[in-house]
Amino acid sequence: MKNYINPLIILSVILLVVSCSDDFLERPPESEIIPEEYLYEESQLASYTVNLYGILPTHGNWSFGTFGIDADTDNMADMDYDNKYVPGQWRVPQTDGSWSFGNIYNINYFLNTVLPRWENGEITGSEEGIEHYIGEAYFFRAYEYFNKVQALGDFPIVTETLVDEKEVLTEASKRNPRSEVVRFILSDLDSAATMMMGTSPDGNKNRLSRYAALLVKSRVALYEATWLKNFKGTAFVPNGSGWPGAEKEYNQGWQYEAGSIDAEIEWLLDQAMIAAEEVAGAYSLTPNNGVLQQSVSDGENPYVNMFSAEDMSEYNEVILWRDYDQGLGIVHNVPVYAMLGNYGVGLTKGLVDSFLMENGLPIYANGSGYEGDDYISEVRENRDDRLWLFLKEPGQVNVLYNEEAGTHVTPVEPIPDITNPSWDQGYSTGYAIRKGLNYDGAQANNGQGYTGSMVFRATEAYLNYIEASYLKNGNIDGTAASYWRAIRERAGVDTDFQKTIAATNMQIESEGDWGAYSAGQLIDPTLYNIRRERRNELFAEGLRWMDLKRWRSLDQLINNNYHIEGFKLWAPMQEWYDDGILVYDSGSATVSSPTRSEYLRPYEQTGDELVYDGYSWTMAHYLDPIAIQHFLITSENNNLESSPIYQNPGWPLTANEGAQPINN
Repeated sequence: MKNYINPLIILSVILLVVSCSDDFLERPPESEIIPEEYLYEESQLASYTVNLYGILPTHGNWSFGTFGIDADTDNMADMDYDNKYVPGQWRVPQTDGSWSFGNIYNINYFLNTVLPRWENGEITGSEEGIEHYIGEAYFFRAYEYFNKVQALGDFPIVTETLVDEKEVLTEASKRNPRSEVVRFILSDLDSAATMMMGTSPDGNKNRLSRYAALLVKSRVALYEATWLKNFKGTAFVPNGSGWPGAEKEYNQGWQYEAGSIDAEIEWLLDQAMIAAEEVAGAYSLTPNNGVLQQSVSDGENPYVNMFSAEDMSEYNEVILWRDYDQGLGIVHNVPVYAMLGNYGVGLTKGLVDSFLMENGLPIYANGSGYEGDDYISEVRENRDDRLWLFLKEPGQVNVLYNEEAGTHVTPVEPIPDITNPSWDQGYSTGYAIRKGLNYDGAQANNGQGYTGSMVFRATEAYLNYIEASYLKNGNIDGTAASYWRAIRERAGVDTDFQKTIAATNMQIESEGDWGAYSAGQLIDPTLYNIRRERRNELFAEGLRWMDLKRWRSLDQLINNNYHIEGFKLWAPMQEWYDDGILVYDSGSATVSSPTRSEYLRPYEQTGDELVYDGYSWTMAHYLDPIAIQHFLITSENNNLESSPIYQNPGWPLTANEGAQPINN
């Protein structure tokens, strides 16, 4: 079939190539490039594709960067709630939305231009370098398409830069079923893995490599396998009951390439395992020596430092990271926020409670040794190192070097400022983390931080393999067991994961972990502990929302509201605060009332909050709505039903309306 690019968002290739700012590798922009003479040299290919690195998550200047992406999940909460948890408040937009093709157009321009020239031997430079940068383009097209699949599901596959003719574009706007799109993504990632070098060509892990493609391949394949498994039979998978794509003639007779949805799931799990195992075999885990450095005489801990280093290339498991440079003005503010309340993004009680004790037992199990949560110090005691190391507590040292160098230094962790509504200064839940904190005060000049930003690390591949192999085989095979033990050993937790599984009470776990559910039902303890390991290892790294969606872990909120909670305010810790600061039960309340919970509830203070009675859910919110603009562009006489595009399940063809309930 032909492919579609919306004429309203087609970008000028001339503008693109003339403005190639090289943020990721810190090179000055190309200038005065004549398009007819461009993309004939290896260096020009490198300059063009480095422009695409902005597609990847990195630290922004006035935010908590990648560490804040997990906000608005059961892991982390910021200073305001998200309307997706208030059915009826997330509405169909008139314009814009996730249905866009700008990045895809730019990548296709590169591939459509470069591939024929390369095949004809018209590009100068090393063959290895030329192939690598072509591989980067394949990678970014795959990555952008994966973003579309997560947001929208079915989506048109675009491989050409089309002419701006409505008839052609309308015909080409047909949505490919999501499984077809995922096959396309995996094919592009295979091309990327084949063409890219085994190590980053810059020698510093600031550019992609074969292993980045393989890691993302394992991520994509696992995502789609679990989506198909958990949404099987519903409107959210091709040929499921109520699938809106079935209403379009062009989808009649469509079948999964593997022959059935079950066969497709098996194939995807195989792909995830193969790719993940290759990555895990190439990258060892960065060691954790258990040291929380609090003085210059303490030994450094590479596992802690890895997340806030100026140079991340030296760490074993790092596959790709972004480099910053204060001298070039490529900076961010993450170190400043890491010394306070994380730009108002706090850990939830649910996440904190999920971490095991160092003896491998859940906190509620007999003999666990849990000290309780009256104080943050007790919460951390004898816990998984990932909590003990990364959960801050008042009085800990934030700066060890150059304290005088930074204008916004917070040398000692303060009492959590839970009544301050400022994102800069406030603590949303009372729990703040150390990921992103650099002990050098020179990093704490406002907006002038230059610590690195992690993009991909190999531990995810270990976790992807464990989950995929269990779903496929129904047991923990030898490879998965070795990966699981390695992760737990690095975390300072008893490596006997079967001991943990045997002690797991799913009803208790479900109280604070949405991942305890799939399709509204509690999962088995082994699968749950695989998900727990992933949650505890990757928290604050931007993957939680992706996981919750593919696991279908929000159905239970439809009938049972969930209350986001933080630390145990109404206990001894309330004595940290001066009289009159903790105001509740009024329109000017600064904290939630003790009659609602002993634990701080950041969105339940005044009673005016739309989530005052907790988070809720509706099935349609698993996918984004498509803006009405796109139906109008491709319709006849403004008859939206005539458009070859179809709306996502539960979303109406009317702007500014919320989703309708779906019986799935």
